[in-house]
Amino acid sequence: MIRQGRRAVLGGLAASAALAAAPALARRSDGDAELLRALDAPGSYAERLALLQRFDPRAFGPSRKIDLRTVRDALAIDVALSRLVPGGKGEGPYRLPPADQPGLWRHANGARAYRLLLERQLGMAVEPEDAHRRFEREIARLSRRADALMRGLGFASGSVAERYRAMFADSRWHYPDNDSGRDQAVADMNRWLDRARSRVATLIGPVPAECLDVRARRMTRADEAAGKGGYRDMPAAGRPGAYFVDLEDIARRPRWSLASVAHHELLPGHMIQGPIEAAANPHPQRLAYLPAFSEGWAIHAEQLMAADGAYRGDAFAEIGHIHWLLFRLARGLADTGIHHRRWSLDQARAEIGGVQGVPAYFAAFGADIDRIGREPGSRAAEALAWLELSALVAAQPSAEQRRRQQQRILLGGRKPLRLLREGQP
Repeated sequence: MIRQGRRAVLGGLAASAALAAAPALARRSDGDAELLRALDAPGSYAERLALLQRFDPRAFGPSRKIDLRTVRDALAIDVALSRLVPGGKGEGPYRLPPADQPGLWRHANGARAYRLLLERQLGMAVEPEDAHRRFEREIARLSRRADALMRGLGFASGSVAERYRAMFADSRWHYPDNDSGRDQAVADMNRWLDRARSRVATLIGPVPAECLDVRARRMTRADEAAGKGGYRDMPAAGRPGAYFVDLEDIARRPRWSLASVAHHELLPGHMIQGPIEAAANPHPQRLAYLPAFSEGWAIHAEQLMAADGAYRGDAFAEIGHIHWLLFRLARGLADTGIHHRRWSLDQARAEIGGVQGVPAYFAAFGADIDRIGREPGSRAAEALAWLELSALVAAQPSAEQRRRQQQRILLGGRKPLRLLREGQP
């Protein structure tokens, strides 16, 4: 369960674009109300699309403009999907009917439907074959880096995946399976978090003060014993935020694996993007249609800290960081593999095992592959969102321009990636 706190005002986001937009948002309140009624209107996908066609995005402030463009483009895709693969669920984003066997390619219109699903979740057209090859290139690049780091530490035998299996199993890097060990794991996460907090202004620019008022925390002993998954309490003005980390099976959380968790779940990951998005009050349909964006930002945040030198001099922590990225890429590869390359579930399971060696703490290989088979496009979109966001930032020639790009990504909440590519909103 993830509890996302919401705020009604922009608060401390000091980006100049947000401040400049505030008066315009107030002036356009009547138009906003009309748009919101249209976004909430019942009807078929085609009827709702026709209703939204009469609105001009230029008439609205940043958040409502993104709402309109996101939902209108997504409804057009849903119209096409419901015709290509009829019989699915039409409440919210169109959901394809369950298949007897996994692999969207098995459907007569499966190739076109898969491209549309990727486009809907990213807000950007992408060819599945291009995505698959991109995942392969990134896996190869990161595996080479992991290999070099492992060799530098004296681990040279076997594939990268085999060495990951051996390292995860090595009790030298395990926390004690008791209260003291769990307290130490949380303390280590907060040390990584403190360093990240000190770098936010330099890497991202100004953010609301409450975004920085966050900590890693232990669950209650009852929740730990019950195997409850990790969850977030998002910060708000006057209320600190926290990530409650799942440490029930602490032997599967070696010491060098938790730094990226702090960066992903806390800073500069979800605890920055989430409150800024909540302040923009995006329409629920925008949230539903762009599920990959938030996860993409949090993975980008992991990579951002690595590029900033967070792991300089700590090869073990960098190896742990790389494993998390390989997990995201392997999921994306399995997605395009099953639904585009025509892999069986067994082949997909073998492929991700050959990349990661060890499953992510919360994503056992078998269950993860089964879900990817049922939800075409979802994991590929998450990995692509990360890669696109990181590429947009890396393309900027100076530190100041990179900060401005980070602010554009965050301002107004999640948005179609094509808008960012076009230099909007």
